[in-house]
Amino acid sequence: MYSHGSESLIKQAREIQESELQKFYNRLAKLLEGKEHGHETVDSLQRLHLILSATKYTRTLPPELQKKLATLLFSPVEQLQVLSSAVLRETLPFPDQAELYKQDSIDQINSHAAALLLSQAESRDDLSAFCGQLLRSLENRPSEGPTYSFAHTLPIVNSILTHSPQSLTEDNIILLSKRLVDWLRYASTTQGGGTPSGGFFTGSRSRQPLPIAELDGTVSGDFFTVLCVGQVFTEDQWMNVYSFSILRHWLLTFHSGSTITDTDDRSEIDGSMVSMVSATSSSSRLLSPKERLREKAFQYCQRLIEQSDRKAQKRTDSDLQKACLVEAVCILDFVCVEDAPFVYRVFPCIKALFGRLKSDFSFARVLLPVAQFYLNHGEMAAVDCDCVWNLVLGRFPAELYNDPFLAHELLRFLRLNLEEVQLRVPQYIRNFPNFLKFLAWDSPAVVDDFVDLLPSFVTPATALELLHSLLDLPCLSATLLLQLRSTFLPISDSGGRSLALMDAFRNPAYRGLFLFLLRSEAGSGDTIDRLSTLLELLSEAADWPRVIQCAQTVPILLHIFFNTVVTVADKKLLGQVILVLLERSSLLLNIPKYITEIHRVFSLQLTSLCKLHPSLVMDQSNELLEFAGATPNVYSKQEMYTHVVLVLGEYLSVSYDARCSVKLITYCFETLEAVLFEITSSAPPPGASCPAPRVITTLISALAKLASRSHDLIPRVSLFLSKLKKVSSGGSVSWCDDEEDLASIVTLGEELCALLKTPGVAQSILNPPPHVTTPQWHQDTNVAMPLQLRALTTLMQGHMSRSQKTPMPPSANNTSM
Repeated sequence: MYSHGSESLIKQAREIQESELQKFYNRLAKLLEGKEHGHETVDSLQRLHLILSATKYTRTLPPELQKKLATLLFSPVEQLQVLSSAVLRETLPFPDQAELYKQDSIDQINSHAAALLLSQAESRDDLSAFCGQLLRSLENRPSEGPTYSFAHTLPIVNSILTHSPQSLTEDNIILLSKRLVDWLRYASTTQGGGTPSGGFFTGSRSRQPLPIAELDGTVSGDFFTVLCVGQVFTEDQWMNVYSFSILRHWLLTFHSGSTITDTDDRSEIDGSMVSMVSATSSSSRLLSPKERLREKAFQYCQRLIEQSDRKAQKRTDSDLQKACLVEAVCILDFVCVEDAPFVYRVFPCIKALFGRLKSDFSFARVLLPVAQFYLNHGEMAAVDCDCVWNLVLGRFPAELYNDPFLAHELLRFLRLNLEEVQLRVPQYIRNFPNFLKFLAWDSPAVVDDFVDLLPSFVTPATALELLHSLLDLPCLSATLLLQLRSTFLPISDSGGRSLALMDAFRNPAYRGLFLFLLRSEAGSGDTIDRLSTLLELLSEAADWPRVIQCAQTVPILLHIFFNTVVTVADKKLLGQVILVLLERSSLLLNIPKYITEIHRVFSLQLTSLCKLHPSLVMDQSNELLEFAGATPNVYSKQEMYTHVVLVLGEYLSVSYDARCSVKLITYCFETLEAVLFEITSSAPPPGASCPAPRVITTLISALAKLASRSHDLIPRVSLFLSKLKKVSSGGSVSWCDDEEDLASIVTLGEELCALLKTPGVAQSILNPPPHVTTPQWHQDTNVAMPLQLRALTTLMQGHMSRSQKTPMPPSANNTSM
């Protein structure tokens, strides 16, 4: 939201009158006629930008003012460049705007003018012409014009690559590829010299340029790179830096796919002097610009990797080394993807780099591109990649789970390479407890990544353990906090927060419980035997912000888990999943909202699983009846209890499973009847509220359905419903505190009693066959219903059309019915 002052200015800008605006245009045009532009000009440009940006439609400035603003783009003052560019972006381009970017002014163009041109280019042809002029300006020598123009060229080209790569023609691509080769490989190796200060001792010896140095201070003995240092850089050295900054983008955009051939650059070797042997030799054959740039990129990146072994004297230079290493490895990986023989030249360098950095976790983010290289080319090079995966997928998440940048990049690496990782990295599935640490530590930042990754963790072998792990995520979050605090909090610190929980974390008697949560690999068991003990210990952490934040993401992940598990699990495994739902409904960290949400998810998924495989109710009938027969569950797990009763009443039927017997139906009826009698004949336990009306209506409906399948039970349910009506007629009852809810319960009981008086009708209504509950008569062409519907539709349409055409008699409106 804007502040009050900002809203007032925006309102004034929108309500300005046209006459005032024209006066403002004229005043600004006079200000721009001067050679020097002071504070008043800057203030006027800012006001103009506010006026133009605050309106809903694009304005057209007077042509003279617009031309002066466009000329201001080339001002030596960058503030004026920025303001004029921002103003012109809010206006419609004028017809002669392209004239400003002709060859005579191309040398003075800057990034702000180029950005304006890119945003307002009318056609790709205009942009291609501009690109051609821009790139041809690179052929000028520094002595032929202003040297600062080169500094803007490659950033502008990079913008064009991003927004409109099709604007560059094949000639443009060949030309810039050649120039990139020169800048990358043949930049000068001496520092740029400043203007001599003069004086008696000034001579040729004192003005001799100094050589460039490495980051450790030693003199460089090889070609210049971005990791070389000096007090003053020359023009070609700056272009070397810019070239490396766009090299990967350039290669990805233009150097994949069809080969760009060079037909005119063969002046280096005279064709008449090339023998047949040298012409066929791979070492002497002329390379195309694409191949030459690839070769120089390989040499440049190889040198960067060698330079990164030097100890930098400044911390900023150390960070620069890491950034350059990431970029260099990514470029080498792309070069190897495009040209497979490079793998054998590059792999020794990458292998040595991994061996050097694997023990230094400050280079963890550098090793992710190395892992990408091993993933792409390890099979071709026939090398063992297990050491890489054990480090990247094993130790990194286990020890660096609190590094947000590493978490983002590692999870992004897994998402982008998910199919390859699943196919080639056996440790991936086994390490899922490790990846969950990222989620437990910073759920909001990584939950989107896990929405994509979680289905890949769900296999028949890991499904149950993964389900328990998801439910234990808040516990894992608390344990990670304890682990981190234990390294900083002294054991004897009596004033530390959560000292009791910290003592439990350090207590050998409970150490195994916490270590299970902190495990790195799956397969050591589905859950903890003493889970209730662990939950009791961690109850103190239930109000920690990071734990609550983690708990909020668990329901989302559970839905993804269940949607996936039904596609990979057989019926036996799904039965075990149902047992986990029943067991874990009472074994959750004591966060009230969390427990409520988990019970809601359990309820929905239990119903979905039983609907998908109704025989699961028969398979797990003992556990389901045990859960439904526990009266405390009515008060503590109302949502879960309601759906358990629902699936028992719906699917415990011989029509769904032939194993269902009258004895089992009777036992289920008696179990539910006892619970219903108990909760409707006494007040709720102390501290508990009345059971939800939905629980009671679900129990009544389930009893009626079971009785319709075993007619001997009909008198019992009818008698119970009659007593329920009689008790309710006396007024309020202790088990229902709302009169409308009580009336609805009694009405349902009366309807079911009336229905059960005719058992045959009750059977067909309470237990309809599947083809009745999901009718598709309007789609089935084998029955007469579609023909009847079409006939009725035709008759109705014909009748309506006739009634609209036939005029009504004058006396019709006065006819009494």
